[in-house]
Amino acid sequence: MSAIQVENLSKAYLDKGRGLVRAVDDISFECRYGEIVGLLGPNGAGKTTTLRMLATVLEPTAGSAHVADFDVVTQSLQVRKQLGFLTGGTGLYARLTPVEILRFFGKLHEMPDEAIRSRTEKLIEIFDMKSFQNSHCDRLSTGQKQRVNLARVLLHDPPVIILDEPTAGLDIISSRTILDFIRTAKHDGKCILFSTHYMTEAEILCDRLAVIHNGKILECDTLEGLKTKTEKHSLVDVFFHLIQQYETQQN
Repeated sequence: MSAIQVENLSKAYLDKGRGLVRAVDDISFECRYGEIVGLLGPNGAGKTTTLRMLATVLEPTAGSAHVADFDVVTQSLQVRKQLGFLTGGTGLYARLTPVEILRFFGKLHEMPDEAIRSRTEKLIEIFDMKSFQNSHCDRLSTGQKQRVNLARVLLHDPPVIILDEPTAGLDIISSRTILDFIRTAKHDGKCILFSTHYMTEAEILCDRLAVIHNGKILECDTLEGLKTKTEKHSLVDVFFHLIQQYETQQN
């Protein structure tokens, strides 16, 4: 069963210097419950725009997308209730502690106090935050802040999780904590869609991989399927082959 269903989704905007820019151009793919799908592409490929449309932050220009069977445009509130979305640059309230932030967002989700308490305790354990759970967020390291951010978006235990480069700029310990969680979430039957620049990360985690470039999905398949189609032996070689093949076709 598809948790995320994307059909002919597009996002275009006008730029003074470049005219009409198609940030996302007629893409289609799906992501199922109990599955991890990786979105790979160079900077400006359309990864973040795609994820933000699915998270109802941006409205599509054309096409459709459903998250947990809810339409991202006409049923955006229901989508948000089913979704945990982590994107780059999300800030934390500097003078609040991780525990206070989780309590605050639990209230926003209209969770009962006991549910907030028990879920907070569980997330503090999962992301190894006990040593800094009562420290003000402006005193936390980059990795600690990212763990708090991830706990925040997962507080309501959503069935669908979308992560935009969740380990970017993190040390190996923080990265491993987050990757371990992603594996656990899959085994719990959740749908995980995430973008990354780290090929090793994608290779070891993802059930399927979608390569996106210039707003278009070039291929979406298992790693073995991509290797077979391209006759390459590593994800790095697959990635560059698909990009170069696309560029050649455009010239």
